[in-house]
Amino acid sequence: MTVVLSSPPFYTTYIQLPTGETTVPEIIRNPKFFPYFANAISTIDGSHIHISPPSHLHPNYRNCKGFVSQNCLFVCGFDMRFSYTLTGWEGSATDARIYQDAISTDLHIPQGKYLLGDAGFPLWPGLLVPYQGVHYHLAEWGCANLR
Repeated sequence: MTVVLSSPPFYTTYIQLPTGETTVPEIIRNPKFFPYFANAISTIDGSHIHISPPSHLHPNYRNCKGFVSQNCLFVCGFDMRFSYTLTGWEGSATDARIYQDAISTDLHIPQGKYLLGDAGFPLWPGLLVPYQGVHYHLAEWGCANLR
């Protein structure tokens, strides 16, 4: 499947796990963001990559949008470099389940630091996710129906 992203030489050359020493110049320089995101070290998200597994595996790899894919987990630093990848999960697997596997094996988040994730991730130490059911940014785009 997508083994190239999680095996040598690609992984050992281009992937570097986040450390507590990671700094985010854009956040430090902007007083609007600094007090709130001072300890954020990276962002995390899942991405569905189209694949062609054997036909007997299609049901496992069919995602919620109906196409056959592999759900991969990526952590990307604010310098736009990948710091962690986890590939090989079926398209039907949720981001929360893949994150649980990553955190229990080899994704380590330094104490006092956290990753920024979307609403598909669980509320977990070391992970900052938005409140469930809150629609962010709608007022900023002019399409909100505020009451």
